[in-house]
Amino acid sequence: MKNNILSLSELNLLTKSIFGKKVVLVGGCFDLLHWGHVTFLEKAKKQGDILVVMLESDEFIKKQKKRRHVHNQQQRAQILRELRVVDYVILLPYFSKDNDYSNLVETIKPDIIAVSEKDPTISKKKEQANKINAKIVVVTPLLIRFSSSVILPHADLSGD
Repeated sequence: MKNNILSLSELNLLTKSIFGKKVVLVGGCFDLLHWGHVTFLEKAKKQGDILVVMLESDEFIKKQKKRRHVHNQQQRAQILRELRVVDYVILLPYFSKDNDYSNLVETIKPDIIAVSEKDPTISKKKEQANKINAKIVVVTPLLIRFSSSVILPHADLSGD
């Protein structure tokens, strides 16, 4: 079993282990892992040596996605870490400010930030990339058919 799930307080372990390697950073909820996620992660990994996933919190899903999570953050992290393409998973607390993400990206200093086409936060990610001389790479088209809200249209994910 890989020991690659890190909290923010353990980021020093990450920065030491990725030194000198081409690092690709992605972020998301990955709540109900599906083909679209796997495709995105595989194509992101092909952009470099190390794939780091910033995994959103349960609170993020509740507040931003306006629904209840299917798997909690720890379960989602364990699922992701078992994928051969994922090298590290960073457990994010709920970030209420964009600056929190920017600070984290500046700490990790990825070479590439991988996104899907029509990523709603691409302008923020471009700003983050510019600060550290990273590149934004679109690795997949937007795969609308493969989203948790489409896959589980009748599930009660509205909350308690």
